[in-house]
Amino acid sequence: MREFDLVVSPEVGFDEDQLTAYLRQQGMLSAEEYFQIIRRSIDARQKQIKINLRVQTDTQPIDLEFVEYFQEAHQVSGCPEVIIIGAGPAGLFAAIKAIENGLRPIVLERGKDVRTRRRDLAAINKDHVVNPESNYCFGEGGAGTYSDGKLYTRSKKRGSVRRVFEILVAHGAPREILVEAHPHIGTNKLPNIVTALRETIEAAGGQVLFDSKVTDLILENNEIKGVKLQDGSTIHGVATVLATGHSARDIFHLLHDKQIKIEAKPFALGVRVEHPQQLIDQIQYKCENRGAYLPASSYGVVAQTVLHKTERGVFSFCMCPGGFIVPSATAPGEVVVNGMSPSRRNSKYANSGIVVAVELEDIKAFHQFGPLAALEFQASVERQAWQLGGQTQQAPAQRLADFVNGKVSDSLNETSYQPGLASVNMDEVLPDFIAPRLRDGFKVFGKKMKGYLTNEAQIVGVESRTSSPVRIPRDRETLAHPEIKNLFPCGEGAGYAGGIASAAMDGEKVMAAVIASLRH
Repeated sequence: MREFDLVVSPEVGFDEDQLTAYLRQQGMLSAEEYFQIIRRSIDARQKQIKINLRVQTDTQPIDLEFVEYFQEAHQVSGCPEVIIIGAGPAGLFAAIKAIENGLRPIVLERGKDVRTRRRDLAAINKDHVVNPESNYCFGEGGAGTYSDGKLYTRSKKRGSVRRVFEILVAHGAPREILVEAHPHIGTNKLPNIVTALRETIEAAGGQVLFDSKVTDLILENNEIKGVKLQDGSTIHGVATVLATGHSARDIFHLLHDKQIKIEAKPFALGVRVEHPQQLIDQIQYKCENRGAYLPASSYGVVAQTVLHKTERGVFSFCMCPGGFIVPSATAPGEVVVNGMSPSRRNSKYANSGIVVAVELEDIKAFHQFGPLAALEFQASVERQAWQLGGQTQQAPAQRLADFVNGKVSDSLNETSYQPGLASVNMDEVLPDFIAPRLRDGFKVFGKKMKGYLTNEAQIVGVESRTSSPVRIPRDRETLAHPEIKNLFPCGEGAGYAGGIASAAMDGEKVMAAVIASLRH
C-alpha cells in the first residue's frame, strides 16, 4: 500500500475516470493496482484552480476504513434507563453512546418524526402557520435535519470527529464526508439518516418518543429523578441529559422558574444575505462559469467594526451555497430565517448569515430579565421582524446596496424564501447597534470580494438563532449541573456546541460522563 499527495485540475480531481488515466500516465498506478481518494480540498486562491488530493493505492481492492465505529448488535432492554431530552444530533449520539455502554436511552422529542414533520414545514411555507411543537427547529433530528448538513468543525478537542462521521456513514451518509475537507450531507439526505439513527436506537431496545414535551422536572433534594410530560405522564431514569437545542425557550424558563442556575450568554444576530450563486462563483473562482466539475462555491468573511468606541465582529455564519432561505420561527408572532442546501447544492441562490456579535453589555435594557436577558432581547427583535414583515411569515428584506446606502428598495429580487419578502427599511427591524455595524461590515466585504456589494443581492431578516442565548452551567470534570445531581446539560441549547458535528461530539462526551458517574 502506498499513499501520496498530488495537485490536479478540477476535471481530474472530480472525475474518477480522468483521475485513473492521470495516475497511470504519471506512473503512479499500474494496471494491476487499485486506488482510493482519502482527502480532497479545493485551492481557489489563484486564477488557475487546483484540487489537492491524497491518494492511496494497493494491489488489493481498497476502501475507506471504519477505524472508530463498528455497527454492532447491542441489546439494552431491561438495562438502567437514562432520559435524553431532545432528538437532535446531541441527543441521538448520546443515545448511541449509552447503548454501547449498557444503558437504555429514552429519548423524548417534543416534535414529530421526520415524515410527519414535513407537513408542518409545508404549513409554514404555504400557509404561514407555525406549529410551536413541530417546525424547522423542533422534531426528529432537531434543526440539523433541515439544514445544509455542514459537518466542518474546529471543535476536535471535544471528541472524535472521525467517529461521528463514521456513524453518519453507517446510517446512510455519503462516504465522501470522510474525504472532503469541508464535508456536507444536504437536507435531502439528512431525514433518512436521522430515521436510520432512530431505528438503531430502537432495535437495541432504546425508545424514541415523539409528541413528548417535557413540562417539569422531578427533583428530590437537588437531584433529578425524572421528568413530567405535557400529557401528565412521568418518566424516571438514573440520569437526565438535557439536549433541547438553542430554541427551546420554555425549558430555559422552566429552569429559571425552578431556580436552577442558568446564565445569560453572548450570541450573534443579523440578517441572511442572498446572492445569485453564479455571482459568488465568479467572485470566488475568478471565472464566468464554474463548469461541470467544480461545486457551488462558498465564502467566509469577517470584519471588525467600531461603534461608539466599542469594537464588535461582523462575520458570515452558516453559509449555504446553492441553497435556500427557510422560515425558522418556533412560535406564532415571530420571524426567524435560516439557510439550508440540498446535497447537490444546485439552487441558483447562495445565502449566508451575516451577523454581529452581541455582548451582554450591549443589551443593558434587558438586564432586568436576569439570566434570560439575551433570550428576551433575541425574542424582541424577532417580534419586530414579524410586525414589519406584515404579521405573517413573510420576511422583511432590502436590497444589499440600498441597505448600505440608506435607501428603501423600490422592489426586491427573486428569492428562495418561500413565504415571500416585504420591502422594508431594515434599520427599523434591526437594533440600533446592529444595523450600523452590518453596514460597515458589508462595505469591508465588498472590498474583499469585488462584486459582493450589489443590489443583485438582498438581505433578509432576521438571523437570530445563531447559538443559544443561555448557558446552562456544568462542572468541568463531571459535566453535570453544579447544583442538580444527575442533570447533564448538553449540546447547543446548553451553550456547549455549534453545529451538527460539535453537538454530536458533545452528546457522546456527556454520555461518557454519565457512564463514569454511574460507575462511582
